[in-house]
Amino acid sequence: QVQLAESGGGFVQAGGALRLSCAASKGTINSYAMGWFRQAPGKEREFVAAASGSGITTFYADSVKGRFTISRDNARNTVYLQMNSLKPEDTAVYYCAGRYNNIATKEALNYNYWGQGTQVTVSS
Repeated sequence: QVQLAESGGGFVQAGGALRLSCAASKGTINSYAMGWFRQAPGKEREFVAAASGSGITTFYADSVKGRFTISRDNARNTVYLQMNSLKPEDTAVYYCAGRYNNIATKEALNYNYWGQGTQVTVSS
């Protein structure tokens, strides 16, 4: 069973940047659609970005469009989330997720595998 592990979170000032990584093990994610979600304290988990199995098709939540970029390196079995121009409202635990189907989706229920999350804190 595929396992996902996020890394790269941390503390950054507003306007700064971070790059999150999601490394897969015990299986390949080459044909999986992959997504990033986040959950802030007291809020529900929300969609951030997703990429198809090939990485050609990507889409984003309106709140991060133009600032975040999802990418994947299937040779390394890894997915990335480059986050630029960070804002305090981006503060959350960020999770990566994978689904058997290679079609990306915004719906968390459609994902089969989840990582444990990595904390991102943006100060004002």
